[in-house]
Amino acid sequence: MSSLPAIAPEGHASELSTDELVAALKAAAEPTRLRILLLLAAGELNVKDLTLILGQSQPRISRHLKLLSEAGLVERFREGSWVYFHISDRSAGGRLALRLVSDVAGSDAALKRDRERADALKRERETAAQTFFEKNAADWDSMRTLHISEEAVEAAMREALGSGPFKFFVDLGTGTGRTLDLFADRYARGLGIDVNQAMLAYARAKLTKGGRTHAQVRHGDIYALSLADRQADGIVMHQVLHFLSDPQLAIREAARVLAPGGKLLIVDFAPHGLEFLREAQAHERLGFSHEQVAGWLTDAGLTVIGIRDLAPKRGDAADKLTVTLWTAERVERARAATSKQSHSPENYEEAR
Repeated sequence: MSSLPAIAPEGHASELSTDELVAALKAAAEPTRLRILLLLAAGELNVKDLTLILGQSQPRISRHLKLLSEAGLVERFREGSWVYFHISDRSAGGRLALRLVSDVAGSDAALKRDRERADALKRERETAAQTFFEKNAADWDSMRTLHISEEAVEAAMREALGSGPFKFFVDLGTGTGRTLDLFADRYARGLGIDVNQAMLAYARAKLTKGGRTHAQVRHGDIYALSLADRQADGIVMHQVLHFLSDPQLAIREAARVLAPGGKLLIVDFAPHGLEFLREAQAHERLGFSHEQVAGWLTDAGLTVIGIRDLAPKRGDAADKLTVTLWTAERVERARAATSKQSHSPENYEEAR
């Protein structure tokens, strides 16, 4: 098992006091906790995930996570009945944790096995989601009735993304191709990407029937798009993130292909507690907070220019969910400096 590397006095370690640095290093030095840090450096995980990957009891894993949290090396957030853990590079402790794991030899047999188990767990969950999509492709549009009317959501989407026109518009996780159809009057070329072949076949048929000759769909991995950097000037991720094991990575990949001045629109559920959706509809996550997605967008090099909530009306069914729209832009540095104040969180639009 690899040991911790030496830490020089300069750099991220100097952001912590001596006592904080000693506590952090002591917390990370235990072999299982170092394995946990290496796993969390690759993406968010919950206690159940870590229990399956490391083959240790839940109380023991929880104890290790508590010590890492108290040392400031990892952060936790609750989502329904689950608690997720991650390493944030926005804190001194998180930056130290990332520095520590970056210097650990990746050839260690135990660490390789952990990574393989984590990858297998991710594939298993995404396969379950794809199986669900295949069974329900033809009925997918009518199934999305968990929130306010689709017409209201779509009107808000068109308003948030703006009139364009977009030279190259990309719909990530296109599903039935509905978003390509919705924005068809605003782009010269549209491309929908999805990993599910059944969904793509259905979307292709719908677009052909609708005469959308300037729109195509393609099989692809949302985590590794076969598109050049800074190529698309309009990107939408509509009800996609809650199906993903690593939504932050998907946002980072979307940001990579967003052109200067281009806009990225994310539409997904606000935090909720409908646990049955994990099994019934293959939801990996139970919604996202304003701050969570805005942080991911900022980390990906984008500027958040709007956040809007579409809440159910009074009298709607109790299980109707709030939909949130996040709009971000790739702003050139000169523009970003002058617009920083106008894009501060207190200026975000919220429609409730």
